[in-house]
Amino acid sequence: MLVLVAPGQGAQTPGFLTPWLELPGAADRVAAWSDAIGLDLVHYGTQADADAIRDTAVAQPLLVAAGILSAAALGDIAPDAVAGHSVGEITAAAFAGVLNDTAALTLVRRRGLAMAEAAAVTETGMSALLGGDPEVSVAHLEKLGLTPANVNGAGQIVAAGTMEQLSALAEDKPEGVRKVVPLKVAGAFHTHHMAPAVEKLAEAAKALSPADPKVAYVSNKDGRTVTSGAEVVERLVGQVANPVRWDLCMETFKELGVTALIEVCPGGTLTGLAKRALPGVRTLALKTPDDLGAARDLVAEHANA
Repeated sequence: MLVLVAPGQGAQTPGFLTPWLELPGAADRVAAWSDAIGLDLVHYGTQADADAIRDTAVAQPLLVAAGILSAAALGDIAPDAVAGHSVGEITAAAFAGVLNDTAALTLVRRRGLAMAEAAAVTETGMSALLGGDPEVSVAHLEKLGLTPANVNGAGQIVAAGTMEQLSALAEDKPEGVRKVVPLKVAGAFHTHHMAPAVEKLAEAAKALSPADPKVAYVSNKDGRTVTSGAEVVERLVGQVANPVRWDLCMETFKELGVTALIEVCPGGTLTGLAKRALPGVRTLALKTPDDLGAARDLVAEHANA
């Protein structure tokens, strides 16, 4: 059983889209998306520096565009399930046929702008906790006024809150945590700080006409498989201000009997988590077009099985 997954914000690096635009028709496709959403995805994916693509309003559409483009480069594949981490859920909604490509990019553009605006109200951020016991870490974060915004499994939790709260965390790590790593994001996503963005995204979602998922769609909210397109969109809206439970998504992968996981561009983060949390599951990250051959072979093996 094959699951196709899409990474979230922070996976982007300068120039990561460059080799993908060399594929036949790719540059024209991304240029058309750029025109549709009023953002030069080609420039940001090839020439912009790290600070420019750290901007929430830029990073989110760029990641969704890269995910859709790299998945399309695999050919006409039919995964058994799809999921995405945070903004990657919109990419996954496109994989599942809930939203067409333009609708997905239009929605993520609105999402990025709304979240950037919400993040500008108070200086906030996110830091990853590596190691430690989840229950101990969560209790410690709550004591510091922080939110466990991403519970990623495999010994990783991401804390979110004000910069003062994150500084206090760096000085006072939970017992057992090896390291606290600040993330390259511009706000405390998936917390109450994003409440204004939820309202704006809900308004934008009214213009959508979602279809029901063609494959199993696994939601960040609780790891449940969602079968209604309307519910997928409802969860996409609410998820902005609520924690990402990637640990529960991986538990669902186990229950579904997933045997292989492919992470679309810019892959690496979710395959790393899967290697630790899903022993025996074959993983492959699409980082450049050079990875397409191995990915197609993996897809073919599962199709034949």
